[in-house]
Amino acid sequence: MEPNRSGEVWVFAEQEDGMPHDVALELCGKARELADQLGVGVGAVLPGANLRESAKRLIAQGADNVYLVDDSRLEHYQTGPYARVLSTLIEKHRPQIVMYGATPLGRDLAPRVASQMRAGMTADCTRLDIGDVTDPKTKTEHKNLLLQIRPAFGGNIIATIVNYDRWPQMATVREGVMPLREPDDSRQGQVIEETVEIDEAELALRVIEQHREPRTVNLKSARLIVAGGAGVGGKEGFDLIRELAGALGGAVGASRAAVDSGFIGKEHQVGQTGTTVRPALYIACGISGAVQHRAGMEEAAKIIAINSDPDAPILSIAHYGIVGALNTVIPMMVQAIKERE
Repeated sequence: MEPNRSGEVWVFAEQEDGMPHDVALELCGKARELADQLGVGVGAVLPGANLRESAKRLIAQGADNVYLVDDSRLEHYQTGPYARVLSTLIEKHRPQIVMYGATPLGRDLAPRVASQMRAGMTADCTRLDIGDVTDPKTKTEHKNLLLQIRPAFGGNIIATIVNYDRWPQMATVREGVMPLREPDDSRQGQVIEETVEIDEAELALRVIEQHREPRTVNLKSARLIVAGGAGVGGKEGFDLIRELAGALGGAVGASRAAVDSGFIGKEHQVGQTGTTVRPALYIACGISGAVQHRAGMEEAAKIIAINSDPDAPILSIAHYGIVGALNTVIPMMVQAIKERE
């Protein structure tokens, strides 16, 4: 599709049981920021059933128009029907940017829509900006493009990707990367009801039962996180991490190295391939501080690093660094906390 400079900035409003996913609300705030720079509106595409309250929440988070496709057949996600909805509405309204959460659902849907629209798509962005880009070969300047910024080559470089000729410009963004702004319930917006023809062949699956594993840890909402890395040494070493987290009333996190080593479950993983967190306090224990881990926690308000290696990279971003063995330092911290109480 040819570029449409007056097109809106869109968010795919992923929802679960009738409530918008956190990442959809986060992206509405980012869409509002990008749209204000471009001087255009914000749209949210909301497929599903019985979603009026969700539409109001999206407007409160920054959407001007919510394109509601209310169809009982869309109550549960299926790739084909949802891709049909997005592609049909994109062709009709011609947005210039479409953003998706990099959830399992978003990662399934976005490439399918990109393929149908013959447009590019950048996965797992950690930043989105608007800027001008000059083609180094033709020297042609392209104004107000979406700068899709993400780590590449295992996090060793930060790549900026642009799409100047085949729109919409599309990106998936990981949950927690964009801050969740305070909702403004006084905002006014439109709920536009859309009807999309869905081929019965695209509804080849029927959901008979749903089984959901309850979440055992909520790192995103934790104000204090104590995280362990490979330096913890093993599963038993995480008993120290849990003890410190318990004394402080915080959650337990982990680096990818600790998770890959089997020390703790993946639901505790913080970093580029885990959860992005912004706690008031992050205590990194035995974590070297690879760029992939730092990408998920470096925006914490305060960072304390405990490491036996004085040259560990994590100490360069920590507000306070403690050089020493975990089995010595952590018991001393726990004892001090208990004595203070």
